[in-house]
Amino acid sequence: MTIEEILAGESKNVEFKENLPDKSIKYMKSVVAFANGSGGRIIFGINDKTKEVTGFDKEEVFKTMDAIANAVSDSCEPAIIPDITLQTINSKTIIVVEVPEGRQRPYYIKSQGRDNGVYVRVAGTTRPADEYMIKELMFEGSNRYFDQGLCTGWDISEEDIDSLCQSMREQAVKNAHNEEQRAAIKDVGRRQLCSWGILIEREGKYYPSNAYAILTGCGAIHVATQCGVFKGTTKEIFVDRREYTGSIWEQIEQAYQFVLRNIHMGATFEGIYRQDVYEIPPDAIRELIINAAVHRSYLDHGNTQIAVYDNRLEITSPGKIPMGQTLERMKEGYSQIRNEALAYAFSYMNLIEHWGSGIPRIIGKVKAAGLREPEFIGGEVDLRINIYRGQISGTNILQHGISDSMNAEKLPRNCRETADKTPISEQEKLIFQYALENGGITTAQVTELLGIKQRRAREILVKMVEKKWLKKEGASRSTVYVINTERK
Repeated sequence: MTIEEILAGESKNVEFKENLPDKSIKYMKSVVAFANGSGGRIIFGINDKTKEVTGFDKEEVFKTMDAIANAVSDSCEPAIIPDITLQTINSKTIIVVEVPEGRQRPYYIKSQGRDNGVYVRVAGTTRPADEYMIKELMFEGSNRYFDQGLCTGWDISEEDIDSLCQSMREQAVKNAHNEEQRAAIKDVGRRQLCSWGILIEREGKYYPSNAYAILTGCGAIHVATQCGVFKGTTKEIFVDRREYTGSIWEQIEQAYQFVLRNIHMGATFEGIYRQDVYEIPPDAIRELIINAAVHRSYLDHGNTQIAVYDNRLEITSPGKIPMGQTLERMKEGYSQIRNEALAYAFSYMNLIEHWGSGIPRIIGKVKAAGLREPEFIGGEVDLRINIYRGQISGTNILQHGISDSMNAEKLPRNCRETADKTPISEQEKLIFQYALENGGITTAQVTELLGIKQRRAREILVKMVEKKWLKKEGASRSTVYVINTERK
């Protein structure tokens, strides 16, 4: 560890102690927490508040090192073997105790037992692990996967299994990129599901694993994807919220469509041809949602959360990142599988292409769209990924008026003079987005979309025509309102 790194101060994986505490428990919690996490260092001989290097006398430094080694050996279970070294800063000797990332998790303090003596690092502090976290550490330490475990208290029929196999094949065909890939798809059966860990066979009978419950949205495991739109940059003001349940692929698709409905869309023109462009690349959005579904912890009872703010799209995946994984390695393409059975299923259904390529590909697509690089936060309790919204880059772009803060210079010329004077309402936003996605909208569709009477629907549509957001095509019952993209 360099002098510069030491003097930078305490961090997620670095802790200072000016002296050796009288009671070893005061630093042994951190030793255990580092072993249960990605490792860390405790540096003795530096004041944690002032960062002043106080050091140890030559006469006592070796006694202190022995005391630390003995305390770690006597206090921790399973055994933790730290690397204890000396380093000199400003002619003063400090003791660096480096605790490696442990492989026999969970580590705990013997005197407190495994129920109460397990500690983890959260936001640079040491905290007792909750029940979920202890279970997570146990699975990591035994090299097992929660999703391949038996889903207790639930019987499934032959018809249920056949239905899952058929649904998975349909998804594989739907997500295939070309005819060659589609033609190579084989039927999936019981034997295959057993080898993946989605089914468990005992004495000729099939039982569902936790992965089976997650895939189908049935059984004892409640799995949901929560989506929300917020005004501003915090969760203080809700604009819309949805909770999607059912099969995992249905949740992915519903969440994906929810995001597309609630972000801006523009259009580029090359000659006379128009191409719709979302402010965030749709492929990146979909891959992030898929990534959250396959890599999250299902031991954690929280839900995958997708939030659209004025300045960003935020996707939160429950659970700490798996052992051996770091945010830096994740961005470089290193993939650590947490749910092996789901990984097999997602791969078969063509939801995942190549392991490790997803995050780098997402980063590349977002940057290519002229947006800042995605932000990765946390990893100790949950993982949060932010994609910051921004105006679509490029030339000759039509920015549709579907936000309160519209840029009039990006609108069609015939809309500019009304943009500032006639802000679009929430109801108008929904109508506009529906017309954009479906090529138009009728009065009956507005009635159903907003849950209002037909007369009120007509009034809103007339106003949107006056504002030049829409234009009317056809007459009487065949009337359709379409996006007004004419220029003068």
